[in-house]
Amino acid sequence: MNSKMSIAAAVCAVIFGATAAQAEWKPTKPVEFVVTSGAGGGTDTFARTIQSIIAKNNLMEAPVVVVNKGGGSGAEGYVYGAGNAGNPYKLIFGTNNQYLLPYVAKLGYKPADMVPVASMALDEFLIWVNAEAPYKDIKDFVDAAKKPEGLKMGGSQSKDTDQTLVSIVQNATGAKFTYIPFKSGGEAAVQLAGAHIDANVNNPNENFGQWKAGMVRPLCVFSANRMAAGAKVAGDMSWSDIPTCKEGGLNVENYQMPRTVWLPAGVPDDAVKFFVDVLTKAQQTPEWKSYIERTSQTDRFLTGDEMRSFVKADEEKAVQVFKKEGWAVQ
Repeated sequence: MNSKMSIAAAVCAVIFGATAAQAEWKPTKPVEFVVTSGAGGGTDTFARTIQSIIAKNNLMEAPVVVVNKGGGSGAEGYVYGAGNAGNPYKLIFGTNNQYLLPYVAKLGYKPADMVPVASMALDEFLIWVNAEAPYKDIKDFVDAAKKPEGLKMGGSQSKDTDQTLVSIVQNATGAKFTYIPFKSGGEAAVQLAGAHIDANVNNPNENFGQWKAGMVRPLCVFSANRMAAGAKVAGDMSWSDIPTCKEGGLNVENYQMPRTVWLPAGVPDDAVKFFVDVLTKAQQTPEWKSYIERTSQTDRFLTGDEMRSFVKADEEKAVQVFKKEGWAVQ
């Protein structure tokens, strides 16, 4: 009798175990990719690239709908995400502005209103000048910015990643910069090409067209290592020919912006795991490698504790600047 009961119990365990495995969460209706930027921006391209990879490689059965909510430097999308607590069908695509925006503006969400899914790539930052500018290297540029009149530095938005970097450079060198915010890095690129500003700190992709056309040129990249080798972009120069800023004597080694993905707080753990798995598979495809090469980003995939550690360190560094500049509202 005991033997029969043991066998029955074992059979039940197998059946219930199989049922539990089959019951792991997966989407059964369309998933919204909430983009915290306008159409055509870097975050929009990031999200639509993932959407395309998922569809092409059949990484999940449910369809994906991209929704742009880029108002307030992305705050609109994060407020929307926070308002959908517990809803695993809202995947929010952004950058480090998810956890930095609430420090510089009173907003209707807190970073804790979302849970991290993944950081999929790092955007590099460079100092760019007009092609006709007299600066041969970053030292010449900093020396010019130390003159009483200083230099005009353009960037995307105010009190965001670009202006934060300009402040870091200013504090590290004693240079004087007048920061001029534009609606996007693309607009800052146009203004530099037209010599209406002296420099910008755009990502590679934002100034790529103007560099290729010989209208602007890079002075240095804020990275510990030079960028990956590739085809020549302008004249005999490729991305790997650009010196790091530290090589040129500017003591600001690393400054990178993560491409991040979040879910509303309160979603099931299985939903987080599901999307981590999907994004992991997406990151391993040739299409993702092509996107990274095309946008000249650094391919670095972080989830779980690794992502939390990165966020903490990035947040601490930025908040120091916010406080020094008097931007912090908390």
